[in-house]
Amino acid sequence: MRFTKPLFLVQINQTNKMSNIKQLEDFATQVRRDILRQVHAVNSGHPGGSLGCTEFLVALYQEIMNRKDGFDMDGIGEDVFYLSNGHISPVIYSVLARSGYFPVEELSTFRKLGTRLQGHPSTHDGLPGVRVASGSLGQGLSVALGTAQAKKLNNDDNLVYTLHGDGELQEGQIWEAAMYAAANKVDNLIATVDYNGQQIDGSTEDVCSLGNLKAKFEAFGWDVLEVKEGNNLEAIIAGLNEAKSKTGKGKPVCILLHTMMGNGVDFMMHTHAWHGKAPSDEQLATALSQNPETLGDY
Repeated sequence: MRFTKPLFLVQINQTNKMSNIKQLEDFATQVRRDILRQVHAVNSGHPGGSLGCTEFLVALYQEIMNRKDGFDMDGIGEDVFYLSNGHISPVIYSVLARSGYFPVEELSTFRKLGTRLQGHPSTHDGLPGVRVASGSLGQGLSVALGTAQAKKLNNDDNLVYTLHGDGELQEGQIWEAAMYAAANKVDNLIATVDYNGQQIDGSTEDVCSLGNLKAKFEAFGWDVLEVKEGNNLEAIIAGLNEAKSKTGKGKPVCILLHTMMGNGVDFMMHTHAWHGKAPSDEQLATALSQNPETLGDY
């Protein structure tokens, strides 16, 4: 069963969706606090991309995905999500915990020796909500394709979602998987690219230009849409619903989600510097002051 904590806004199944954007915004604010506190506590981790993807994952888990009560690895009878850019583990851990998959208090064990919340998500200790070990970039789309095809074989009409970093698209395996998906008409898959233009060594343009991603995915046979306001919950929800409407039509679907790395913390935005850097005590206090507690810290 899933764990819940009194007074926390959690979604256990589709009948208990959050009712308005303000609730989702409050949820996202608390997730940002969780990200900052996790990374600061062990002086390691990846806050920049985690903060940039906060609204997306909140919308996905709290509003969009069809999720059944309880967790199992096969995911039959529900939508399935794979985090391919596993270094942004702080955000997925927070969203999973505050969505009822495991106790929120467990966030305090992030990156500590022998715990379930390792720096990159792992399946070794059976952490609910995590179906694949990730962090070695480029592999998540291939795994998701296997699940999507299995759902078709099982006559399971639910969808498979993935999230990828834009820098991750410099991995060749992504494009092998993209070609396979279109060739095999895997049309129950929605892959989202965190299109923030930053990676660990600088901007994606300077490191290895991605060119016209929309044209590239379309050339590979995908249906592509863009969400220009990738940190706006209403825009994200609208984009995800549009993507869902494109499934089942013979093509895989890609969302190019334009986000801001470090969103919600002014000194972490507009730079790649916080890709994998923890805030100091003073910086943490400043960042938390910009994100007031909404649901209660762990």
